[in-house]
Amino acid sequence: MADSSSRKKALFILSQLNNDDIDWIVQKGKREVLDAGGILIVEGRQIDALYIVLEGSLSVSIEAQETKELARIASGELVGEVSFIDARPPLATVKAIEKTQLLAIPRRQLVVKLEHDMGFASRFYYGISLCLADRMRGTIRHIEYGRNIEEFDQPELEREDINPSIMQNLALAQAKFNWLRENVRA
Repeated sequence: MADSSSRKKALFILSQLNNDDIDWIVQKGKREVLDAGGILIVEGRQIDALYIVLEGSLSVSIEAQETKELARIASGELVGEVSFIDARPPLATVKAIEKTQLLAIPRRQLVVKLEHDMGFASRFYYGISLCLADRMRGTIRHIEYGRNIEEFDQPELEREDINPSIMQNLALAQAKFNWLRENVRA
């Protein structure tokens, strides 16, 4: 299944965070490596981190439809953001397609940061909102164009539904992502 967009979802959050916020993420986050076939998230089991895929790719599936891949997650994508927001167990299993490097941001530390730093919280939640709004638009677009997948994959369909100022921020966010990827500790 084609994913909802080729845009990197982590960029929506990074586009809203300032340099101090990203430094905090680098300080608190930890690089994790998942070998091909390794399971990151098990459907129905709580997770204790929010993940950013630094390199590699992951596959998303639901137990009832194990043989059918629902989505792929690539470098620059977020993993676990929905469970982070609503504190419920994940609805899908996520496993590595290839060796994958992730930045794991511990849930407990992120929650404390959000509770005590209102500026960070505002920027973070706005970024998450942009990410989830983009995913929702992608899902609707997929339903709308689902019968003709070639139309769904056209890049102009992805660009037309984003505010131009947000698109400019996404370009800067790519540089932030590259810096983050280079500076994450082992």
